[in-house]
Amino acid sequence: MKALVLEENATLTYKDVPPPRRDGDDWVGIEVKASGICGSDLHRGFGGGAYNVPLVMGHEFSGVVDEPVAGGEFARGDRVVVYPLLWCGKCPSCQVGEYALCSSYDYFGSRRDGGFGEYLYVPERNLLRIPDHVDIVHAAMCEPAAVALHGVKQMRIRPGATGAVFGGGPIGNMVAQWLRINGCRRVFVVDVDEAKLATAERMGLAPVSGQGRDPVAAIRDATDGRGADKVVEAIGLPQTFLQAVQSAATFGEVVFMGNISGTFAVAERDFSSILRRELTIHGTWNSRWTPRGQDDWTTALSFMDRELSVGPLISHTPRLDEGVEVFAAVHEKRMPYSKVIFTL
Repeated sequence: MKALVLEENATLTYKDVPPPRRDGDDWVGIEVKASGICGSDLHRGFGGGAYNVPLVMGHEFSGVVDEPVAGGEFARGDRVVVYPLLWCGKCPSCQVGEYALCSSYDYFGSRRDGGFGEYLYVPERNLLRIPDHVDIVHAAMCEPAAVALHGVKQMRIRPGATGAVFGGGPIGNMVAQWLRINGCRRVFVVDVDEAKLATAERMGLAPVSGQGRDPVAAIRDATDGRGADKVVEAIGLPQTFLQAVQSAATFGEVVFMGNISGTFAVAERDFSSILRRELTIHGTWNSRWTPRGQDDWTTALSFMDRELSVGPLISHTPRLDEGVEVFAAVHEKRMPYSKVIFTL
């Protein structure tokens, strides 16, 4: 089969590779149809972040069942998304269904070969059927959509609340949409990229530019000095972590979602303000796969291509055989992009 392979740091090739391994009788053969580039893939491929090489990256993908399990839940031709985390089932977190916090996990596209290839075997327990109303390319965004939802679900949102998201990329935009779906009347999206802000505005969100003006002051001015009730940091910069805290209203909630780059320090004045406003600060990680029917992935798929709009966030759908050049263009910032999804 063909795959896009990370040979070593900053070196990708598109080539023939041996067939993927099947690790159990309950593993289903999947033809990959769409696979998205995540920011972590750039770190893994060009920042020395790979656990091992050679590696087929890609953990945000959708496909079609080719080899079902005898007597299993899925049939040949079923459209599916793949939960990329392989949990141990034995640690304390797994025992209560918190698989994302497993202490001994494996991961498609990270610790083992993933979705930047034509074919893959996946445990049946890691599959979820794509509803008829969802486009299969859009379904490749189920993983980040579920991550965004999981962060929003850390908070208690009352109808009519005001939300703010620092970061207008695909994750930040979906966070903003989830805030609105869950009851926020107005949601601010903060970014320095005018194209991302324009997309947010077209989707009915309130854009706030971080260029030339303090976004905290802009949010407070737009809320009669109160600030936002529910704030999510979805960038990962020390500056925006602090701005997220500063823009929160009294009794507000803040979710730290971005993987931080650098050191986050809080001065005495800001720390005192956190206490005096009685803020609640949450951390969030990955998404929840259980309980079935109420998990983040089922919810994401049920809202996708309806209340949750992901199509406008997809800027490029190149073929996988164009992957070497696409990754180079993205890494070297030669290609303005939002979400890139390879189609197979």
